[in-house]
Amino acid sequence: MKVFKIPEATIMRLSIYSRYLRQLIEEGVETVSSGEIAAGVGVSSAQVRKDLAYFGEFGTRGVGYKVEDLYGCLLKILGLDRRWNIIIIGAGKLGSAFALYQGFLDRGFTISAIMDVDEKIIGSELDGVKIEPLELLQQRVTEKNITVGVITVPAPAAQDVTDLLVASGVKAILNFSPRVLKVPNEVILRNVDLSVNLEVLSFYLALNNR
Repeated sequence: MKVFKIPEATIMRLSIYSRYLRQLIEEGVETVSSGEIAAGVGVSSAQVRKDLAYFGEFGTRGVGYKVEDLYGCLLKILGLDRRWNIIIIGAGKLGSAFALYQGFLDRGFTISAIMDVDEKIIGSELDGVKIEPLELLQQRVTEKNITVGVITVPAPAAQDVTDLLVASGVKAILNFSPRVLKVPNEVILRNVDLSVNLEVLSFYLALNNR
């Protein structure tokens, strides 16, 4: 399997497939076809088969896929068969919402540390995790084996925070700040710009009303 040849859109759909399979498990469904997965998530059955084919052969022709087996395979492919420790930098409204979202734990992500520079909130807790001063970042990353950093700070501070995370050994960064960040090639960076997603929606709304 050569991961660099796999389209990112495929990885995103695998995540959606895994969530749908989880629903089927909870409903007691034992087998499922590519057509049923496709109908459940809103893609074509050919797309489902193509996405899965990047990673090998699954299921039996004429029978379909064993739901639990396929779910387990997708979790392993997505790296969700293990725990990932996360540090959040910025405990404002967005950072707090991120820290309090229970769905991350279900998918293998643990909020292990939260940092901020605001003395008014340092020492308080979010879902049992104490908000600590930024000076402790390196120490906490090492102590808690943190591999993922989440940036929810204002744009002017985002690059400085990124540099601190990289220097501390964090290997992946999820950036919610509206700033283009620079990281070394060995660090994985994903940007989440909520305004961009809204603009995509507005484009399609406008397109349908032209």
